[in-house]
Amino acid sequence: MNPEAWTYVFVSATFALYIFIAVRSRAGTTGEFYVAGGGVPPLANGLATAADWMSAASFISMAGIISFAGYDGSVYLMGWTGGYVLLALLLAPYLRKFGRFTVPDFIGDRYYSSTARVVAVVAAIFISFTYVGGQMRGVGIVFSRFLGVDVETGVLIGMGVVFVYAVLGGMKGITYTQVAQYCVLIFAFMVPAIFISLQIAGTPIPQLGFGGTEVGTSTFLLDKLDGLHRELGFHLYTEGAKPTIEIFATTLALMVGTAGLPHVIIRFYTVPRVRDARISAGWALLFIAILYTTAPAVAVFARTNLIQSVSEKSYAERPEWVRSWETAKLIEFTDHNGDGRIQYVGPNAVDASGAPIQNELVVDRDIMVLANPEIAGLPPWVIGLVAAGGLAAALSTAAGLLLVISTSISHDLLKRTFRPDITEHGELWAARIAAAVGVCVAGYLGIDPPGFVGEVVAFAFGLAAASFFPAIVMGIFSRRMNREGAISGLVVGLLFTASYIVWFKFVHPELDSAEHHLFGISPTGIGTVGMALNFVVALVVARFTPPPPAAVQELVTSIRTPRGAGEAHEIAVG
Repeated sequence: MNPEAWTYVFVSATFALYIFIAVRSRAGTTGEFYVAGGGVPPLANGLATAADWMSAASFISMAGIISFAGYDGSVYLMGWTGGYVLLALLLAPYLRKFGRFTVPDFIGDRYYSSTARVVAVVAAIFISFTYVGGQMRGVGIVFSRFLGVDVETGVLIGMGVVFVYAVLGGMKGITYTQVAQYCVLIFAFMVPAIFISLQIAGTPIPQLGFGGTEVGTSTFLLDKLDGLHRELGFHLYTEGAKPTIEIFATTLALMVGTAGLPHVIIRFYTVPRVRDARISAGWALLFIAILYTTAPAVAVFARTNLIQSVSEKSYAERPEWVRSWETAKLIEFTDHNGDGRIQYVGPNAVDASGAPIQNELVVDRDIMVLANPEIAGLPPWVIGLVAAGGLAAALSTAAGLLLVISTSISHDLLKRTFRPDITEHGELWAARIAAAVGVCVAGYLGIDPPGFVGEVVAFAFGLAAASFFPAIVMGIFSRRMNREGAISGLVVGLLFTASYIVWFKFVHPELDSAEHHLFGISPTGIGTVGMALNFVVALVVARFTPPPPAAVQELVTSIRTPRGAGEAHEIAVG
């Protein structure tokens, strides 16, 4: 069978599995819809957390970004993995002990304010929609190439699948669906990585392959890639081109943004005890590490194969994989000099006389992982498997984000703020309607995203870093932090970061360069500055306003007290 046929087989089988699980695990109460009844075993929650966290950005886009950026792409590896460690050790156990449904629920109760809860809801919805747009874009890319439809149609198909298991199953259905999705995505990511590592480096361990020598030679693979880059006018793969402050700011924004993401935090409410939250965090970190330690190898393999397969080749004799992705409009060729050959070169490329050479091939970096098996000439079934894995990664995170949106609206806005007398049945229907509306908005953002999948997701992390992270940290570790300080800091951090991103990405994209950025920090890393502003504003305002009530201060002390830590507060259902 050809790749398209295998893709149909794998995608149909996995979609049928996801929908079957969602229908069998359909939520019947608000507790099951929001937090799966609080009874998910740690191992299953670890698998679901890994799938929830490893989105299309991790599966599809991260290795692609690294393959183009080289050393500079390491910010995604350091930021996203470091952030999960920060979340697991610093925040998750305390939030689980606090025992609420959502992050806005925590902020509303901790800062004894409906206003704080509403501001947190707005932040959660804003962040989640920014994030989910990247996931739906990933779904569209997979479908556009492997099912022969355009990106817009691909997004619509993905919307239909997410609608079924997010709206029907809630967190209960999503959790067990994500367990299956993790198995699919990690298998799909590792199989081609092992195959290509054997081809290029002669070892089945990709982590060793990209640091080893090329098969049949004594040349290290990274040295060869540096040589190819030098010849083609790119900056060296193993050397960074970004300034140190940009590397630091982006890494920190991604790290603390991870620790503040509402759809990841909510997963720690689904386990029975605080101890189980710690155990599931450990399992999740192990499952995440499998992909994240492999991604740099995939990036090197893809980059090397890409350059060797297209550079200076005749366009009429271009590889079949180039033709396929051209049809999907994710590769474009323009013959600037009219010689019929592909000049794939960097911005510093020159000919023998020293005259600059213009690049003629534009490759969407989001296709690198998906195209990697084709570039390497792997069997068609591997190509179909990777497509199914990419969809699993995108859909798993999209479902978690949509649940955050629906929960924020139905529970935090309706039940806890505007309609405290709403029945459990009414609240459950409100959650499902909110999820359905969220699917539609997510689809629009997937069709018309503000950037690459990984880039869009990075914006969401920056927004989370500038808003939720300071409010949660100060809520747990500062008895003196009050509602006035928390609300002021959250609003300032979120508005500053969102305005900076909108200014450079939508209003004046032509100014999106280092010389125009504040302190040389790009929109991807500006969340670090927003976070600092949040902390400063919150601490200053709290200093000049009344302290929290004594009961709130005692609550802060109690959630950090080890005694009774294994006896988590029961989550009130309804």
